[in-house]
Amino acid sequence: MNDLKDELVSKLDLNNYLTELKALFSRDKDIFLQGDSHLHFKRICELCEVEFPTIPALINLDKALTHLSKQGILHLEEIYEFVKIFLYFDKVKKINFGSNLNSWLEKIEFPNGILELCEKFDDKGELKESLDERLINLNTAFKMKNEAIQAEFKKHCYSKSLTPYLIDTQIHLINNLESLLVRGGFNHAIKAKIIGRSTGGGFYIVPESVEKLQNDLEKLQNQKEEIYYEYAKNFSTFLAKNLLFLKFINSAFDLFDHYSARVLMAKKKDYEFVLCENSDEIVLKNFAHPALKNPKSVSLEFKKQVLIITGVNAGGKSMLLKSILSACFLAKHLLPMHIKADESKIGAFKEFDAIIEDPQNVKNDISTFAGRMLHFSKLFTKKNLLLGIDEIELGTDFEEAACLYSTLISHLIFNKLKIIITTHHKRLAMLLAENEQVELIAALYDEEFSRPKYEFLKGTIGKSYAFETALRYQIPPNLVKKAKELYGEDKQNLEEMVSKNINLELDLKLKLNEVDKKEQKIDEILLSLKDQKEKNENEFRQKLRDLELKFYQAIEEAKKTIRLKDTKEKQRSLNKANELKKNIVLPSMEQNEELRVGDFVKYEKIKGKIVGISKNDALVESEGIKLRVPLKLLKKSGAIPKPSPKTSINITKPSNLGVSLDLHGLRSDEAISRLDKFISDALIAGFDEVIVYHGIGTGKLAFAVREFLKTHKSVKSFSDAPINQGGFGAKVVRL
Repeated sequence: MNDLKDELVSKLDLNNYLTELKALFSRDKDIFLQGDSHLHFKRICELCEVEFPTIPALINLDKALTHLSKQGILHLEEIYEFVKIFLYFDKVKKINFGSNLNSWLEKIEFPNGILELCEKFDDKGELKESLDERLINLNTAFKMKNEAIQAEFKKHCYSKSLTPYLIDTQIHLINNLESLLVRGGFNHAIKAKIIGRSTGGGFYIVPESVEKLQNDLEKLQNQKEEIYYEYAKNFSTFLAKNLLFLKFINSAFDLFDHYSARVLMAKKKDYEFVLCENSDEIVLKNFAHPALKNPKSVSLEFKKQVLIITGVNAGGKSMLLKSILSACFLAKHLLPMHIKADESKIGAFKEFDAIIEDPQNVKNDISTFAGRMLHFSKLFTKKNLLLGIDEIELGTDFEEAACLYSTLISHLIFNKLKIIITTHHKRLAMLLAENEQVELIAALYDEEFSRPKYEFLKGTIGKSYAFETALRYQIPPNLVKKAKELYGEDKQNLEEMVSKNINLELDLKLKLNEVDKKEQKIDEILLSLKDQKEKNENEFRQKLRDLELKFYQAIEEAKKTIRLKDTKEKQRSLNKANELKKNIVLPSMEQNEELRVGDFVKYEKIKGKIVGISKNDALVESEGIKLRVPLKLLKKSGAIPKPSPKTSINITKPSNLGVSLDLHGLRSDEAISRLDKFISDALIAGFDEVIVYHGIGTGKLAFAVREFLKTHKSVKSFSDAPINQGGFGAKVVRL
């Protein structure tokens, strides 16, 4: 099963992606996540929202668990691997994740003594010295013995009797023993043990005094090992009693490791996750295959059972097929990808299969067509399978292939398989297009610039543009003309009709997009007008209430004069009523600014240009939409900024450019300047290999050329030229 997955991964160009993801794992494991994908998805989404500790590197502990199950004793290094798991989960359990991760982590309850075991190791995985007084004494003795050994070596290095025999005063490590390097005859000056010979004829020796100290060190180390074994035995006995917990937490660690690697990959690449839905529909929005650099994202809807991709050569048909399969494969295994997840939908498929490469080779002794028939014969019993077939007619006569594959595909449609097909020939597409479960999509070609667009148009059959592609790749025009004549006038006319049909559909699609944009703009304007209407009505009601209150206050003040008897008080009250009346300002209906046709105006959020004026209204054009607005509601605005003109760069192909450059006799700076321009011209001319002559001379110019070529981004590699082309005095440069 894994071999089939590896083969599929290779066919879909996902090897590098999965290698990069595997590097984020704490320890080596299968890349694919088993279990309830809905629950895994929820946990991964929660993990994306928080910062969590870096997961420690671990070894595989399956053998250690088996050893414990048989009452075996683990090394302290193996025990510390379990300690790292305990310590990591102890940290993680203190973080507040979402409800799904929290409930899962709450199930991890440490048995008594587990965390206490962790405290017996330091950060380097060494047993803490403070645990045992014997370790303290041994380490102290160990330190003193080492100091004594260094003192002995120092004494011998500066001994007058030994100095004439010393080749150097360094201490050499030979066979894990510290030693001195001396010449022959040293035995007259010192008693020592020879432990090795140098390539120069010298002897590596250990003085007797040092050898005794080294033996003492070895004894001390053996005593430490006995103590370590004692603790390892006790720890192993304790862990064996908690074997079920160890198996559980080891498995839990791998699961969290899966989550961690996926989240780290998503954050590193700004990728998103898509959860497969219970259907066979595929809707991709802005998906980009991870193997591509600076890719053109893909958006498509594939809701029927068969998608046939036709059109221009080298227009991205195969990569579109791989992209669809890859997106579904990544979603099935909850692997992050470059996609707009909230607008995408990917169905759940049990299996994936891809017929992409030519099966013919010298080992299997099978033809291309026979290999494909063998592959097809295994598909008729499959269910819930997503199948990709690249260049379906490969290996046999395309007319016969069209009829045969039409029948086979129809049968697979009946079996409910989901199929993606690329083909250069239109007959199969025309035969299958009659089936309501078949969708068509065509790779587009830019006829103005004679190159593929790497874009796709739904609902049509594409033209292959074989003759145009041949011309683009420097096939002589007279040969292409003869090929067209052989192809036949009728077929050529048919190709032109297909091309016109594609262009008409493309124009229609652009116009529909413009209409959609206008409809969207109208909806925005209507919403804005509705909001403005509500705002105006609220303002009107508020002003009406304010005016009613002011009139009421003025009238009430005037009524007071009737009740007052004193003439002066009546006059004062009347004056106050008149003052209140004067302070009442009625809304003005006059236009503050004089507006004319051609003026740029704005009405709330809407900006536009006046194209007509009636008595009280203006006809305003905004982004191709005309609307009538009362003059009193308009205000003058600055001119609507025009889109900045597109920058065009014209590169003239250099004429009379040779494949070699002679730099003899030039200064280094002048030579590098010429070499830089020569490489640029060679790239424009389409050369993939050139030769540069610099001579031998003093070597300065050769050095400058070599250093320049090392740092040039467009130079793939370079080497000295063959003897008959200049040898060391020239460089063959591959671009």
